[in-house]
Amino acid sequence: MSIDMKQFHSVFFDESQEHLDEMEHLLLELDTENPDAEELNSIFRAAHSIKGGSGIFGFDALGSVTHIMESLLDSVRQGKLIINLAMVDLFLCSVDVLKGILDSYKSGSEIDWPSANKICERLEAVTQRKETVVEPKLEGFGFLNESAIEVEDGFGFFGDPIAPSQEEAYGFFDDKESAKAPKASKKTSAKKAVTEAPAVVHELEPVVSAAAPIEEPISKPYIADTTTNQSNLTAKPKVAESAASENSSIRVDVTKVDQLINLVGEIVITQSMLNLIGQSIDGSLGEKFQSVAAELERNTREIQEAVMSIRMLPVSFVFNRFPRVVRDLSAKLGKHIDLIIEGGDTELDKGLTEKLVDPLTHLVRNSIDHGIESAEVRANRNKNPTGTVILKAAQQGGNILIEISDDGGGLNREKILAKAREKNIPVNDNPSDAEVWQLIFAPGFSTADQVTDVSGRGVGLDVVKRNVQSLGGRIDIDSREGKGATFTIRLPLTLAIVDGMCVSVSDQTFIIPLVNIVESMQPHEKDIKTLAADDQLLLVRDQYWPILPLYTAMQLEPQFTKAHQGIVVLIEANKKRFALFVDALVGQQQVVIKSLEQHYKRVQGVAGATIMGDGSVALILDVESLAADLRSSH
Repeated sequence: MSIDMKQFHSVFFDESQEHLDEMEHLLLELDTENPDAEELNSIFRAAHSIKGGSGIFGFDALGSVTHIMESLLDSVRQGKLIINLAMVDLFLCSVDVLKGILDSYKSGSEIDWPSANKICERLEAVTQRKETVVEPKLEGFGFLNESAIEVEDGFGFFGDPIAPSQEEAYGFFDDKESAKAPKASKKTSAKKAVTEAPAVVHELEPVVSAAAPIEEPISKPYIADTTTNQSNLTAKPKVAESAASENSSIRVDVTKVDQLINLVGEIVITQSMLNLIGQSIDGSLGEKFQSVAAELERNTREIQEAVMSIRMLPVSFVFNRFPRVVRDLSAKLGKHIDLIIEGGDTELDKGLTEKLVDPLTHLVRNSIDHGIESAEVRANRNKNPTGTVILKAAQQGGNILIEISDDGGGLNREKILAKAREKNIPVNDNPSDAEVWQLIFAPGFSTADQVTDVSGRGVGLDVVKRNVQSLGGRIDIDSREGKGATFTIRLPLTLAIVDGMCVSVSDQTFIIPLVNIVESMQPHEKDIKTLAADDQLLLVRDQYWPILPLYTAMQLEPQFTKAHQGIVVLIEANKKRFALFVDALVGQQQVVIKSLEQHYKRVQGVAGATIMGDGSVALILDVESLAADLRSSH
């Protein structure tokens, strides 16, 4: 019976991507002066696993590159060759090529064979140099080398003979050791990987390579026989740990998780309906019903929390790609930079982690290019020649805070104001520092003296702000000239649920996200000032808040038309404050967000909808949109 191997492609692609990410992380973390044996073994196992699966599926390009890469890694972990920064650079380049090849196989596009062949030649050159100097009797492991073919068998992932002490996993279904989450970054090794300018890689290029020129794709990836050469760095078997790892996780399509979340949301709504029905039942039957309903409510809440936690991922999934970004960019700009990552285990909704990559990349690159000064300038300012960028995440109530801070020169207030006037960007008289810092998010704004391929064109930060706002968050800046700057992104923990305050206008109920609420009150008539065109301001502790009647924004007939007769909710939306005038407060509630745009259409001022316990629909307000309408009307 033939097996359709295509059904396993998606699993192989996912696990190969995880292996490549792990290899990159470990290479950046590796201390070349004192390499950790287990880290070298993990890098080797990741390459070996990709090669094994590639052979099974006939992915020749992946197998060819990983075969030679594995041979070089095996020599390093056996102590036959000493790893250095130049070699780390070469391995990182190999990882980049492998990622490109993997993407090509995923999309079915043409393989970039010239890049694959070039990286193979460079890896082969280092391997040949090692064997010539250390073990002159051995031939090179060229993947066109016939002597290698004679001693190699294609190890599949269906149970290959291997010495138990070597602890190799040849298949993508078996290799649980290498699929573990990367270790937490160590500051000492991070410095080695990030701050030191990478050595010149072209020193590894051979004058004459013993391998035959690579003319065409290889029909079969070769696998080195490592059973006869036991590595002195290989860890001992961990049977119990491997078994535990095998049973500790399962790969599930995210659409199934979303469907489960939607169903739990429906259960929450149904449970609320039962509570309302139970209030109308009297006597002993009513008491029994209330007792059962309370137990159901408790269980439903636990189910909801458990299901929501499935979508939560450590923010390290995003953070772990930045050591490479910092390393490459600092080398390109000739700067020495330490990257410190804190709070990587803080969990965030998967939908948010995917959309955070671009904003964080812009901000980190901005800190390196604009924030951190050159080593000479820092020395003249009595600062450590090595700059520091800190990437930090922390949970605060129902929000997550992500900070990108640096110890560079900070923002220049006068330079920003001058550039804003030059570009005719409206600026208030005597603006506060916070207002000045927000000017850098204006489209086309840049204070760079010259345009480079890194920055200076005035694009990036405006996109960052839009992306953060689209996630229901906001971004703030704190800066001290000469001391550095901190960009703080505040986001909701999840896009699926929201903690909100229920308010009413006429017979309609609306939800205001708690993250945007400062406080609520019934104002005194004397604190309300009327301006031209009937605009009103509310005086609260020596500050004036513009009043926005919600009935006007939603085109409803209100119960009250004067603000002092109803309730005002003080709202803060991206540093724009206003007082939202409503009829009454209904109560605080956690609600499941339903997309109104998906099922109906985009409604101005509305972010989504939810179903209340009585079956009615309540609209969730988009406070950013309401704030924009308020500014445009003034």
